[in-house]
Amino acid sequence: MLLASVNLNKRLGASGARANLAAWLREHGVKIVLAQEPFKPAERTPPTLGGFLFAGGDGHLAAWISEDLAPPAVTCPAPWVQRIELEWLVVLQVHLDAYAGASRAAQLAELAAMATAEKGRPLLVCGDFNLAPRPEDGLFGEETSSFTTEAERRALQQLTQAADLVDATAEKVPVFTFERVFNGQPSRFRCDLALLSGHLTETTTVTVDSSVRSGPAAFTDHSALLIDLPLTLQAAEPDDVLFALSELTGDGPAADPARREYQPHKTAMSRQAPSPASRAVTEHLTGPLGIKSVLDHGCGRGADVAHYRSAGLAAEGFDPHDDFGWPRPEQSGFDLVTSMFVLNVLPDPWQRIQALKDAASFARPSGHLVVVTRSPEEITKAAADGGWSVHHDGFWSSQSKGTFQRGIALGEITALARQAGLLPAEAAPVLPLPGVCHVVLTKPAA
Repeated sequence: MLLASVNLNKRLGASGARANLAAWLREHGVKIVLAQEPFKPAERTPPTLGGFLFAGGDGHLAAWISEDLAPPAVTCPAPWVQRIELEWLVVLQVHLDAYAGASRAAQLAELAAMATAEKGRPLLVCGDFNLAPRPEDGLFGEETSSFTTEAERRALQQLTQAADLVDATAEKVPVFTFERVFNGQPSRFRCDLALLSGHLTETTTVTVDSSVRSGPAAFTDHSALLIDLPLTLQAAEPDDVLFALSELTGDGPAADPARREYQPHKTAMSRQAPSPASRAVTEHLTGPLGIKSVLDHGCGRGADVAHYRSAGLAAEGFDPHDDFGWPRPEQSGFDLVTSMFVLNVLPDPWQRIQALKDAASFARPSGHLVVVTRSPEEITKAAADGGWSVHHDGFWSSQSKGTFQRGIALGEITALARQAGLLPAEAAPVLPLPGVCHVVLTKPAA
């Protein structure tokens, strides 16, 4: 799903700029528009944008969404920041103070607190930051500009570190997003930024489009950011009916796969023998790590729990699907928690992070977790062979059942684990598990 972030410099009220913007949005297939300074604050009624519905905001920050999609929840925590909920992703659209460095540094500190308060939820922080993140990102003539202070850069670094964000347009050679002539000298800045949760960088593409500020089709003086997110949004309810059919039948989710309740338990295999992954754990991991107790988190029907017990381990299982008969255990402090093929059936990164956090809650301090997932190669092939349809960053493996699959590589497991407060285990044995991905993690000591 394509999102556009751009500073319109109060030009949306002009019919020519509005028409050029609408044509550009159609050309690229943009579904969500986030605009800084879209129109003059005195204009109380937001301009109409063809093919889009106004989702919220004002002349400082505003959002529009394609008319075929359900409107997102939009709030304004402060005049310079807008919070938009897009399914599992939180977007913080910003327009920092254009005049005072001390004010920008304070806003960045406040933004870091907002990002931390999201408790690991996937984030996109985008908009006009009115600063150069690195010295080379701001030039006056051919010299480094003094407009951005080191205090601002430290505050920005603290924001990215606190929320594990990556500056998605930080190329070695800067692509400037704003240029003007000031006192006879060119002033160039990379100030329009997209800060993205680190674990989303492999599945999200961010492109700087400078065509929007030059030529006859220009509609602003800032470059636009085109952000292609691994996100499937809900369709809008038809507006030509008096009530939804689901109100009569109760079959809303079944009638529309995009609104279906996910049912990951339906991916659980019915097997009597232990999985190869659980056998690898007892053969190669429990001895070297001194494991005495194990919890299988997301154990399905419990075949692996039986295997751990037969290997002499104090083993328990937990699965949130009640029919499997493995309720949440009251005890914690396990030496090892296993998560076997759980993350790849959860439909978004936020649920995966939450699952890892929950699994970690059962491990003792300095205890271990083993996470095993189906590989991207395996899932990509299965999707092609089965004609699976794309959903978020993976696929519906069965729309009728409401089941989802995504291949998750080692690096992504590690990135998600860091969001859950877990670290790769040092010198842990490598399990002989061909065709799948696995990581041994450590829960830091309290």
